[in-house]
Amino acid sequence: MPSAIDQAIQVRLIATAPGPQAVPAVLHYHPDDPFAVRISFPPEISLDGAEVDWIFARDLLASGLAAPAGQGDVRVEPAGRSRTLMEFHVPDGVAMVQMRTEDLHCFLERSYQAVPAGQEDAHLHLDGDLTELFGAA
Repeated sequence: MPSAIDQAIQVRLIATAPGPQAVPAVLHYHPDDPFAVRISFPPEISLDGAEVDWIFARDLLASGLAAPAGQGDVRVEPAGRSRTLMEFHVPDGVAMVQMRTEDLHCFLERSYQAVPAGQEDAHLHLDGDLTELFGAA
């Protein structure tokens, strides 16, 4: 089984003042959860001082590289030819970050090498999960 994929990226936190702030972040992909991508932000950028993780569909990330995508808490869209904008919506407001599109393409390509697009179902372990949940009958 392929191992998890982690990729450090640089994002720009877009704030109202005084301007964009460079922040490290990490993209995560694990074949055991083949439909999902996670992005982790460091504690120093959160209001409560805790690391912030967002989980969203890998398809959303891929779609958002070409055209605006997402209607829920996470939205992704191109921001010119070399940048991609991600918005994270919470009841208190919206956080926006911008990152290099090339970094996202590289991350997605690595994830597709681990689990090709359209083959995510084959990597789900539903029988084992159901057995664990209900016990061996």
